[in-house]
Amino acid sequence: MYGLSNQLQRCAVSIASNIAEGSARNSDKHFVQYLETALGSSFEWETQLICAKDLEYMDDVIFEKNLKAIQKLQAMISNFKKTLN
Repeated sequence: MYGLSNQLQRCAVSIASNIAEGSARNSDKHFVQYLETALGSSFEWETQLICAKDLEYMDDVIFEKNLKAIQKLQAMISNFKKTLN
């Protein structure tokens, strides 16, 4: 459980860090690359969330709340990426 919790935290930090780092780049092309990395980390986070649920580390209410939040974030990153392409 500790390993999975730690990995979830690392993904959350990675998402935010890649968006921040990408925003400092000189071109939209480079920013999109960082957004793609952030999006990948968000899908990794979603997968780990599902694993945590399957392992019964969280109840349905917490799982659904977090799943909706990460899927909303994925949609926002994807839509933002489209505006830069």
